[in-house]
Amino acid sequence: MTQPTILVVDDEKHIRMLYKEELVAEGYLVATSDGTEDILTVIQRESPDLVILDIKLGINRSGLDLLQEIRRQDQSLPVILSTAYDSFKHDLKSIAADHYVVKSVDLSELKMKVVQALSSS
Repeated sequence: MTQPTILVVDDEKHIRMLYKEELVAEGYLVATSDGTEDILTVIQRESPDLVILDIKLGINRSGLDLLQEIRRQDQSLPVILSTAYDSFKHDLKSIAADHYVVKSVDLSELKMKVVQALSSS
């Protein structure tokens, strides 16, 4: 069985590196993006099995908008929204995500959601 590929999209480099290091240690292949490149282009290039998507990607970029682009292209690609805020729960655009994780130094919840998302896809 091939290793699942996870695409981490976050505007903060230290978050991308932390997630990559931790997920590679769990046996996944990890690609990263800072969210400035077209999300569908990145997905086509990397062919991820799962996307971890930050909600706030800089001043004019919203992960929720990128989530809508992903869903228009591919309904079945699992997406985990990752955010420092829980206010996303009140945004109707967020219902298209498979899972939500509030950012933490402890990545056990994120890792658990990754396993859940990959096993149900």
